[in-house]
Amino acid sequence: MLVAALILILSIAMFFFYLQTICLKILRQEFDRDYFLPIVNANRLEFPAVQRAVEEFDAPVDYHRFCMMLKCDFLALSYLLKNAGNESHRYSTRDWLLVLYFHLTYFFLQIRHLLRMDEKTPILRLTSVLKFFGNVIGLRVNSAHYRDISASDYLLTL
Repeated sequence: MLVAALILILSIAMFFFYLQTICLKILRQEFDRDYFLPIVNANRLEFPAVQRAVEEFDAPVDYHRFCMMLKCDFLALSYLLKNAGNESHRYSTRDWLLVLYFHLTYFFLQIRHLLRMDEKTPILRLTSVLKFFGNVIGLRVNSAHYRDISASDYLLTL
């Protein structure tokens, strides 16, 4: 019984380790420019301000406000990821992995808050996932056959 529990715990730990490794590798993908900026402006997303506040200021993190902002941005970007320039209206495998990674990181952020541990690292990881989603959406909108209209005008037609 003890061996089975140990194997289960090690298997779960290895799953989280490999998921994080794969997602961090996906997030390191470079885009030729910041495609997320028109998406942020068109949808009034807050994650760049959260990222800037966490990186630039050495003040304590406003946990509840930042969590609400990140969760709202995630909901908006996940909707756009499925529907903006995506004919199948489904997540790709890469997108599913990052959605799962976002949820797990958000869950661990809540645990770290309860344990009064550093909250900046998970918040920065969440913002990097949102930035990646914004870049993917912006790239889709930019490369679609809607080149003669702006990203904000395209997103208003959804």
